[in-house]
Amino acid sequence: MSRIGRMPIAVPAGVDVKIDGSTVTVKGPKGTLTRTVNSTIKVELDNGVINVTRPDDSKENRSLHGLNRTLIANMVKGVSEGFSKELEINGIGYRAAKQGKDLVLNIGYSHPVTMAEPDGITVEVPGPNKIVISGPDKQKVGQFAAEVRGKRAPEPYKGKGIKYVDEVIRRKEGKAGKGGK
Repeated sequence: MSRIGRMPIAVPAGVDVKIDGSTVTVKGPKGTLTRTVNSTIKVELDNGVINVTRPDDSKENRSLHGLNRTLIANMVKGVSEGFSKELEINGIGYRAAKQGKDLVLNIGYSHPVTMAEPDGITVEVPGPNKIVISGPDKQKVGQFAAEVRGKRAPEPYKGKGIKYVDEVIRRKEGKAGKGGK
């Protein structure tokens, strides 16, 4: 049996879980998230603990068991604590700013790159070279962080670009000069 799928999900105080057939709705201080789990997977709530079970040991049900349990656990954690990703901008003249609901990036192009803040996501710019993306939905936070990073991914020679704070950029040596003559 799946080690992850077997683990119960503790529901913290202040979080309300509603299970209606195969639809799970989690409401908490950071927001409300809804997800439809696969119809073969059974989700039960009893005494502040969510249990996810599968009907049999077929390959499909085994793979869906751990996945659905993790998705529900992420929903519970998201509405209670939230998720965040920190990005760092490296490069001379590279900077970020917030204009209303838009993130404006000056990252070496002839024009500033403007990105609209998606629904349910909060973007903060505590410094000109730091961006913090946070929200209750782990998938949306990660996706928007990847889109911001994708506007100017770090390059291996000088390390210029947008990177995650905990990301390590493998640096390369520059072009070797021609020897001899």
